[in-house]
Amino acid sequence: MTSIYHSGELAVQARASVQDIASRVGQSIRSTIPLAAQEFLRSQPMAILGTLDGGGRVWASLLAGEPGFMQAVDEQTVQINARSIPGDPITENLITNDQVGMIVIEFATRRRMRLNGRAEAPSEGSIYIHANQVYSNCPKYIQAREWEKKAVHPSAAPSVKRASHLTEGQRRLIKEADTFFIASSHPESGADASHRGGPPGFVRILNESLLAWPDYSGNRMFQTLGNISVNPSAGLLFIDFESGGTLQLTGRARIIWEVECAMEFAGAERVVEFQIDEAIEIAGVNTLRWQFVDNAG
Repeated sequence: MTSIYHSGELAVQARASVQDIASRVGQSIRSTIPLAAQEFLRSQPMAILGTLDGGGRVWASLLAGEPGFMQAVDEQTVQINARSIPGDPITENLITNDQVGMIVIEFATRRRMRLNGRAEAPSEGSIYIHANQVYSNCPKYIQAREWEKKAVHPSAAPSVKRASHLTEGQRRLIKEADTFFIASSHPESGADASHRGGPPGFVRILNESLLAWPDYSGNRMFQTLGNISVNPSAGLLFIDFESGGTLQLTGRARIIWEVECAMEFAGAERVVEFQIDEAIEIAGVNTLRWQFVDNAG
């Protein structure tokens, strides 16, 4: 029987001694979108997509719109009607590589679903994702938030900053973050997008281009770490929930298994380090604003 997991995921599961749990949990992965998931998608204002650029670098991007901008047109296809944020590499990425991973989170209820597959972008503002894997995740580490939409003046030009290291403002955003998203990719299995959460400060800045964060107990499938173990290229997305700005980082991640390192982070089972290759900060165009409700349970 063919495994639902690729070699990297299996290797990480074996090292963490969770093969039996992973095998059971993995039975929830399907290739079709259940009706409940279709309804969930239609009600959401935001999706995070993981894509690859022409050089194989991985990026995580935010797409947003009025609920209904994203919907399943059949049991294996999702249509997203949203223009990418100017300065975000996603549009060009989808032209050169159709791998895509998507995660959709409803922060208020801590519900989330993931969908990985292949993308088509036949026209600006329209993306179709053909699913290979569809599954939900547990609500762990999701900070509850309520969203509202804020009008953006149509003449306001987005502010885009590119650099190979973090500015002081970007460092502050990361230090205060309780949430970020991570995209990764496997050469055969494709792209993936996932969520990471913790108390403010759970992401540590080791220097102007190096981050580290704890890897907590999760669903035991290890899609992200499995990808990283084979292909270290990864992309991070931090959202400024108050201003609507985004910070995208692309670079290389590595898993640190030493117990001594994990002990430096409360509750961590492992640590992940991330070397930044490029940062893109975009301000002034995302219309979503989020009000914090309470910490993850």
